[in-house]
Amino acid sequence: MKKTFQLTHPKIKPARRVDAIKSEIKKYIKRERNKTLPEGVDYWDFDCKFGLTEPTADVVHLTAINKSIDEAVAAGADSFYVEVIVKMANRQFTAPDEDLSESLDEDED
Repeated sequence: MKKTFQLTHPKIKPARRVDAIKSEIKKYIKRERNKTLPEGVDYWDFDCKFGLTEPTADVVHLTAINKSIDEAVAAGADSFYVEVIVKMANRQFTAPDEDLSESLDEDED
């Protein structure tokens, strides 16, 4: 999803417009997450960008999109750009820390 959202509308109040935009983004993410995963893939991940215009968009975390929208509204912006691109990802497992396992063994004594 690459889209510039307008916050001004002749008949819709800005607060309701913001709610509709957040809902549209949430629906898109839910639709993408419900797609069948290919073999060897653990989950769907998202690359996200947010900015007042497409060229000025910065990379943000998926969970920071709503906060970024609220900040744009508070700043009085008329529109903003959101980019949410789905990608395949695998979970990264880390080896247990040796120091942690040693401290657990000491606690048992």
